[in-house]
Amino acid sequence: MESQAALDGLIELLDVEPIEVNIFRGISPDERRQRVFGGQVAGQALVSASRTIDVPERAVHSLHAYFLRPGDPTIPILYEVDRIRDGRSFTTRRVVAIQHGKAIFNLQASFHDAEPGLDHQLPMPTDIPEPTELADFHTRMAPYRDQLGDYYERPRPIDIRYVDGDPFQRKDQPSSEQRVWLRADGQLPDDPVLHACVLTYASDMTLLDTTLRPFGLSWDSPGLQLASLDHAMWFHRPFRADEWLLYDQTALSTSAARGLAGGAIFTADGRLAVSVVQEGLTRADV
Repeated sequence: MESQAALDGLIELLDVEPIEVNIFRGISPDERRQRVFGGQVAGQALVSASRTIDVPERAVHSLHAYFLRPGDPTIPILYEVDRIRDGRSFTTRRVVAIQHGKAIFNLQASFHDAEPGLDHQLPMPTDIPEPTELADFHTRMAPYRDQLGDYYERPRPIDIRYVDGDPFQRKDQPSSEQRVWLRADGQLPDDPVLHACVLTYASDMTLLDTTLRPFGLSWDSPGLQLASLDHAMWFHRPFRADEWLLYDQTALSTSAARGLAGGAIFTADGRLAVSVVQEGLTRADV
């Protein structure tokens, strides 16, 4: 019941308020964050874009976003939607998130009617433990409870289970990969748009950390500054965000204080549902 309440809170968070034609307002949770979580802004922007589409069966197939400025969690975010194009089978929207009179985030999303065609995908990794065999967040992070402070007690609408050990355990163990099982921790309505927006929110939670794996570092390493710069997703096949999904992530490149990582999100039965690429700021004292 506690996890469902947290998930219901996420659904409410993503449910932006229409305040004028093509303008929506989103709020942030009261979690004493220094800045707005990037996945929240991306999810709210995608919801805003979807609310301007008149063809219900037209689903998002790709999004490209830039994080321009840190978001202020103490005030609402305005989302202005530009209806770029409404075609016979594709719809394109551009969304700008605004705070204090300045753009903090820009998203462009494309929606497409499902059509029959060729079918090919990368195979899902094998020899992966089942998610039920892995510890949940509170069990896994119990040894670090004092170090995490109120972050440990915070309600968690997304259940993430690390396949290769948690970020603290993996310090000084360089690798180019990170794999996690994830799902919305409760039951979602059947609306495919909501499932896409929840997964957009969740996809930002671990991907940038993957760029640190080749160096045996974690997000709490001294002298490290991390921030999302841009985020892209391609939605290939249907999925439910409240069912287990394998997020297979790879560090692609780190240079010039920027790290690039890619991810493939598979359903439990092996279908490639979503591809993700993210670049972020990775300033470090070297």
